[in-house]
Amino acid sequence: MKIPHPIPYQGSKRNIAKFILPFFPREINTLIEPFAGSAAISIAAACHGKAPRFHLNDINKPLMALWQEIISDPKGVVASYERLWKEQQGKEREFYDYVRDAFNRTQRPDYLLYLLARCVKASVRYNARGEFNQSPDNRRLGRHPEQMADDIFAVSNLFRGRVTITSKDYMQVLESATMKDLVYLDPPYQGVCNNGDPRYYSGVDFKEFVLSLDYLNQQKIPFVLSYDGRTGPKTFGTELPSELELHQFEIEAGRSTQSTLLGKADITYESIYLSKALVECLDVSLKDLANKHLARQVSLFEIVG
Repeated sequence: MKIPHPIPYQGSKRNIAKFILPFFPREINTLIEPFAGSAAISIAAACHGKAPRFHLNDINKPLMALWQEIISDPKGVVASYERLWKEQQGKEREFYDYVRDAFNRTQRPDYLLYLLARCVKASVRYNARGEFNQSPDNRRLGRHPEQMADDIFAVSNLFRGRVTITSKDYMQVLESATMKDLVYLDPPYQGVCNNGDPRYYSGVDFKEFVLSLDYLNQQKIPFVLSYDGRTGPKTFGTELPSELELHQFEIEAGRSTQSTLLGKADITYESIYLSKALVECLDVSLKDLANKHLARQVSLFEIVG
C-alpha cells in the first residue's frame, strides 16, 4: 500500500508513522491533530482504518485552506498546480519569485502548494511580517503534476465526509476533545519554539503547552505527543515535567540530513510520549507495549511510505 502525501512539508512524520500508529487504541471516535501540517499521521491512520473521523487544525490559515480545497475540490487543485508547474518552464527562478510575491499578497492556497513543492527542503520560512520567504531549490522543478494528482485524489477520497478542517489556536481545539477521541500532538521544532522563529508560522509557549497537556490529563483524554529528540550528542526540546506522567519511547528516524551534508553518519532519534490515559486504553504492560506489541504491529506497516 502506497500512502499518499500531497503536501511536502519538512518535519512531516510520514517516515515514522509506522512506529506511531501501533500505539493507537482499537476504538477512536475522532483523531485530532492540533498541529496538522502535512497531516501525515491522519493520512496513515485513514489508510489503515485506525479512526473513522479526523480533525485537522493548524494556525497556518493558507495551509488549512489548501487542505480544504484538496478534500472538497481535488480537480481544481490538480488543474491549478499543473498550470503553475508548466508555466514555470524556462524561467523557473523568476516564476518562483513571482508566485511567492503573489502568495504573500493573496494567500491563495494553490500558490502555497506550488511553493512547498519547489522550495528548499520543503521547508517553510517566514519573515518578521509573516511573509513566506523561503528560496527555491533550483535543482528541481517540483513534483510532477501526474504524481501530485494521484496523491491529491487519493487523499481526497480518504478524507471526504470524514474530516473537520479548522485554523484555530491549538488550545481551542483541545477543548473539543473527549475521552473517546485520540489527540496526536506534533508541535513545532521537536516540541516547542519561541515566537518569531522564521522556520514556523507561529511558535508555541512552553508553559502554556505544559498546561495544555495537564488539561488533557485531567480530562483523561488519551494523547500521543511527538516532542523532542536527539542527533548524536545533541538533544532538542525542553524537558517535560515528570508530573505529567508521560511514557516515553524513542524512534530511530534515520540519518540526520545535516549530518549527511557534513559527511557524518549521526542518526536522529525522535521521542514520542504516551499519556497515562492512553496506556490504560491499550490494556497492555509497558514492557509488552515497547517490545512484543510494537514489534508485532510495526510489521503490519512496513510498507508505509
